[in-house]
Amino acid sequence: MSALMEAGAARDGGGGPGSAHPGSHPHGAHGTFRSYMTGFVLSVILTAIPFWLVMGNVLNDTFMTGIIIMALAAVQIVVHMIYFLHMNTKSEGGWTFLALVFTLTLVVITLVGSIWVMYHLDQNMMPMSPHEALQRP
Repeated sequence: MSALMEAGAARDGGGGPGSAHPGSHPHGAHGTFRSYMTGFVLSVILTAIPFWLVMGNVLNDTFMTGIIIMALAAVQIVVHMIYFLHMNTKSEGGWTFLALVFTLTLVVITLVGSIWVMYHLDQNMMPMSPHEALQRP
């Protein structure tokens, strides 16, 4: 039985049962305490900045505040994917990254298509005067 375990450990890269590295994992690196703390601190900072922008009315321009908040949200998504989900181009042969790219492509197509349809529906609606709008039940 021990010969089978040693063969499995050699095949797994030394991370299986009976290996010399009992804390290692054969399917990719998990985060360390330092990487989790780095991700946590970055997440707190990326949450505090938009909170400060909105509550302090720092920019006095809602459009620019919204753009900055969305940009910081995108950065925070990347921080979560790297530090907490451990996604990179090397894990699982790159398949997790490829799945992420495919998901993002579908989300962008759905959002852009929805906005495009709503814009054209708004532009192609028949105009109605305020007087006609009041007479409708």
